[in-house]
Amino acid sequence: MTMTTPPLPRLPLGIQTFEKIREGGYLYVDKTALIHRMTHDYSYVFMSRPRRFGKSLLCSTLKSYFEGRRDLFQGLAMEQLETEWRQHPVLLLSLASAKGGTVEEFNDKINIQLSRYEEQYGVKSGGDTPGARLQTLIEKTPACMGGEKCVVIIDEYDAPMLTVLHDAERLEQMRTATRSLFGCLKDCDPYLRFTFLTGITKFSQVSIFSELNNLAKLTMEPEYSTICGITQDELEMQMALWVERLATKLNISVDDALQRLKKNYDGYHFADDLTDIYNPYSLINALHFGRMRDFWFDTGTPSSLVRMMERFGSNVMSFDDGCKCDASEFDAPTEKMLTAMPFFYQSGYLTIKGYDPNTDRYVLRYPNREVRNGMIQALIPYYVEQNTIQTNSVVADVYEAILADDLDTALRTLQAYLASVPYAEHATSEGHYQTMLYVVFSLLGRYMQMEVRTARGRIDLLLSNRTDLYVMELKLDRPAAEALAQIDQKGYLLPYTLDGRRLHKVGIAFSTESRTLSEWVIED
Repeated sequence: MTMTTPPLPRLPLGIQTFEKIREGGYLYVDKTALIHRMTHDYSYVFMSRPRRFGKSLLCSTLKSYFEGRRDLFQGLAMEQLETEWRQHPVLLLSLASAKGGTVEEFNDKINIQLSRYEEQYGVKSGGDTPGARLQTLIEKTPACMGGEKCVVIIDEYDAPMLTVLHDAERLEQMRTATRSLFGCLKDCDPYLRFTFLTGITKFSQVSIFSELNNLAKLTMEPEYSTICGITQDELEMQMALWVERLATKLNISVDDALQRLKKNYDGYHFADDLTDIYNPYSLINALHFGRMRDFWFDTGTPSSLVRMMERFGSNVMSFDDGCKCDASEFDAPTEKMLTAMPFFYQSGYLTIKGYDPNTDRYVLRYPNREVRNGMIQALIPYYVEQNTIQTNSVVADVYEAILADDLDTALRTLQAYLASVPYAEHATSEGHYQTMLYVVFSLLGRYMQMEVRTARGRIDLLLSNRTDLYVMELKLDRPAAEALAQIDQKGYLLPYTLDGRRLHKVGIAFSTESRTLSEWVIED
């Protein structure tokens, strides 16, 4: 008897519509049990997640559920959990495209969507403002659906405000426009069955936050930590055939493929129970294309990232060791934060890696290699060189020299490159040059297994490949020999003496006057 291989389930690459996924036979990781629980336990919900994390798909699934589309839920948990399948009028508004930075553009985007619903439900426009039109729709549509109350879903509610986050005047204008749109929700409570908002951050003085005292903020609740994203069990049980395909394409074992996927795309935690979550966008792209790349950052790096770091004086070198953050800071409005850590968490650049219930404090670190690599890439124009392509090319040359066991050539290449980097007016401190070296050497992490530590009595740089391990110590305006001596004094090589690879200790001196490497000493 001939055994046939089951077909690969189609991956929903770039598809964020529940109806299209289900009708097209694409793979859907079943989150409907959590959706059923959430919609029956709460009436008003806010949940934030990083970009490209499935928020829009969650909104679309909610829409199909409240529209009574039972046919789309066959074989899913919801089919057994729901017994009534009522058809509600659903108003799903997306603010994702309203990023022009003006109130006029914001209103235009909302009015276009409201016009579609007015036509769909036969409701006459209720006024000249988006808020008035939304209120009329909420109050009038139940009559079109046999008295069933309205459902309002707002996707990416904060997108327009994030666009102008660092412009106080325009931010206030955009916040006023957003407040005007949402201001009707409290008064419309008798007509509402369920209201759901999603975004990345939380802004104050937006009506739904300041007026709805029964708003459930589920962003960091353990019960709903897996409602967006993919867990390890979901990956291994529902995507096993794709993992096997990836392993075959990379000529590695399935276990190795799983380890690489985990190292690159897993590691997000959205509650103190520390349940591992994969970035669904990056994971699906890696499985579909059969290669490991930084897919999440390829979709764009928000300009607010570096500006937020400048505003709060954030030290990117501390992200490897972990940053402590009080639980109360996570509830601070974005525009009134006293530290950038909640923003980095909400945006997906850092995630929860530890929690102390005694102090109610979190430890935040990079979720995975992809995010760390992407963060470093985003910092190149500020700390090193505007020409990011040139920087990446130089780093590739450095790596090739290291691979050929020619560290001297690698450092000479780096020396010449750094000497050519234009002087930056803000480069007035040793900390800037420390960060510049950190960024440059961290770029090697795309090619080599790498660990970076700050200069507080720890190894500055540990580069390793399959055959060699380089322990490096960096000194600013001090002799390279002093750096080399510290490696011996601190016993940095001891943990690796039984490693089996060739060990190299490297002392490097950097001159703030010449703004490049001044000398180095290499001992094998």
